[in-house]
Amino acid sequence: MSLSAEASRELSASQSTPTASSWRRHDTHWVISLFGTAVGAGILFLPINLGLGGIWPLMVVAVLAGPMTFLAHRGLARFVLSSSRPHADFTEVAEEHFGKMAGRLISALYFLSIFPILLIYGVGLTNTVESFMVNQLGTAMPDRVMLSGVLVFAMIAVMLAGEKAMLRAFAVMVYPLAAILLALSCYLIPQWQWPEVTAFESVSFLNTVWLALPVTVFAFSHAAAISGFANVQRREYGEQAEAKSGLILRNTTVMLVGFVLFFVFSCVLSLSPAQLAEAKAQNVSVLSYLANITDNPVIVTLGPLIAFIAISSSFLGHFLGARESLKSLLAKPTGLSLAKADKLGIALMFFAIWGAAVMNPGILGLMETLSGPVIAMILFIMPVVAIYKVEALARFRHGWVNGFILVTGALAVSALLFSLMK
Repeated sequence: MSLSAEASRELSASQSTPTASSWRRHDTHWVISLFGTAVGAGILFLPINLGLGGIWPLMVVAVLAGPMTFLAHRGLARFVLSSSRPHADFTEVAEEHFGKMAGRLISALYFLSIFPILLIYGVGLTNTVESFMVNQLGTAMPDRVMLSGVLVFAMIAVMLAGEKAMLRAFAVMVYPLAAILLALSCYLIPQWQWPEVTAFESVSFLNTVWLALPVTVFAFSHAAAISGFANVQRREYGEQAEAKSGLILRNTTVMLVGFVLFFVFSCVLSLSPAQLAEAKAQNVSVLSYLANITDNPVIVTLGPLIAFIAISSSFLGHFLGARESLKSLLAKPTGLSLAKADKLGIALMFFAIWGAAVMNPGILGLMETLSGPVIAMILFIMPVVAIYKVEALARFRHGWVNGFILVTGALAVSALLFSLMK
């Protein structure tokens, strides 16, 4: 009788445990969160960066975007989940697999690749709200110190409110963002023009695709949120975390690539190559340029709203990654507990982001470019190296998949370094 009761309890427990194949609201929230992390302010410049090379390189990049995004992020999630310790974050996993010194160096580079982007978003968020208040609402110029402090504090407060509050905030922001992107992409369809088909030159074509790869990598990157995401899946799904993470990342990629590429193609087909070149020369987003040349009230109204939502959602995702890595980096050498290191790290980041937003420096674009090669190496190259070094990842040694990730990652890094040297 007791054996029967025990078997009944085990059967009941197994039936109540979520499976990797089932889909829950929790999973939908994470798709939205990862989508929001990836879709930052850069999406407004993406049509210009990708469209300038012509229609054929754009078509190739569109085909590569999905596999590159999914396989690279799945590899990073698998790396985080390969730790023998439960709840290990990126820093701890790097130290476990590569040793203390190399692990800390990788972790420091990981943090330094994310943190400049947070500074950029702090500046961008303040500038967007300030411009909207002055130009659209007709108010007097607000006090920048006060405005930036309130905005940065509000963003960080959402993160401090906990995982549920963060996921709810993502849902509130990202659903309107996706709807507006879709609506705007459809709105531009009547203005589509048949693209200019130039003579095919293999050298020029390959060079254009090569230089477009970094733009593609970072336009779709949600690497900053992967460590926290993977740990939550391990808590929710246990041994099925790897399979579930892959499913969520696949659905995120489908949503992300579908919405973003539709927006890119819609904008590119609405503008001539000369207009795209003019927009790049003016250093304005595609929405700003469309508003300037058409004087369209719909675009003028939606532009600031898209920018605000995109920057805010991406800020939250990048802050999640920066907070996690800085906490571990501060705790180890100082001897502080993780809780105290976390509080110290949050305070340091708040004042740094606030200071950048107040000063409004013009060098942050360069900082973003410098962070690019590092995040490409961590997202593409390091997980593949780990697969052939770490026994826990040995089952993922599939030649063509790892070869594809390694080659595209190396090309992205080399193109970024080439652009910097120019």
